[in-house]
Amino acid sequence: MKRLLLALLMSPLAVGSVSAAEFNAVLGDKSAVNFVSKQMGVPVEGKFKKFAAQISFDTNKPEKGRAQIEIELASIDAGNSDANDEAKGKAWFNIREFPTAKFVSGGIKSVGNGRYEAAGQMTIKGKTRDVVAPFNARLDGGNLVIDGAIPILRLQYGIGDGAWADTGTVADEVQVRFHFTLAATAKK
Repeated sequence: MKRLLLALLMSPLAVGSVSAAEFNAVLGDKSAVNFVSKQMGVPVEGKFKKFAAQISFDTNKPEKGRAQIEIELASIDAGNSDANDEAKGKAWFNIREFPTAKFVSGGIKSVGNGRYEAAGQMTIKGKTRDVVAPFNARLDGGNLVIDGAIPILRLQYGIGDGAWADTGTVADEVQVRFHFTLAATAKK
């Protein structure tokens, strides 16, 4: 089945339909921003329930692609209310001073076989760092589905200050995973 889908996506008809549209309408109910960190070597998954995403992407002109994703940090779901409250506090996200995290990309490059990289800037707790977000893009029922991850080092952003800076308890690297479904708009 996967080979049939791949063959259909690689066919001239599929390529023609992709080239005839720019994908820029994010379908919020079919999109998600999640994260995975490690606590004492064990993966811990969570998600952000509220985010806004503005993405414009044309697979034939990826270099013209743009993305801006803003996450409401208070919407964190780390698995239980104690963890959520701790993550919102001053040592972690400090949501009173820094209610949102933001990723802004001004360019996308193709690296082949439906894989891309979005170079941009991630801002968390008032600290901005250059990051690269690798992602895959594929057609699904006339929509474009984008799946990828941004690896960040939490201590560079001041996430987990004080006693939480010990990377033996909570690892420094966090994967911010994203899944966006975009509808097409016809080119003018």
